Amino acid sequence: MAMVVLAASALGADVSGTWTASFDTQIGVQNYTYVFKADGAQLTGKASSQNGESEIQEGKVDGDKISFTENLVFQGMTIRIEYTGKLTGDEIRFTRKVGDFGTEELTAKRSK
Repeated sequence: MAMVVLAASALGADVSGTWTASFDTQIGVQNYTYVFKADGAQLTGKASSQNGESEIQEGKVDGDKISFTENLVFQGMTIRIEYTGKLTGDEIRFTRKVGDFGTEELTAKRSK
């Protein structure tokens, strides 16, 4: 039984699905929807906000750790946003580095 539990935790938590977050930024409150699809250690999907939608790039899942980038086009400028997060149950606590503008903390919750 212990071997089954260890094998399941080595594969990583199931992050696949729809997640939502609302958080304060330098340009005001952002409302995001993330749609993730995990295939082993690879993470794909989309990030959508009132500023548009972008494909998730460089997505990785390592146990309960998640990372990816979003290339957001804002006012004609592409901004690279780097996410690192930790999955705990139905929440992901993210830190996101927004280009050279700074970092932000947010919590995404699984949509039911």
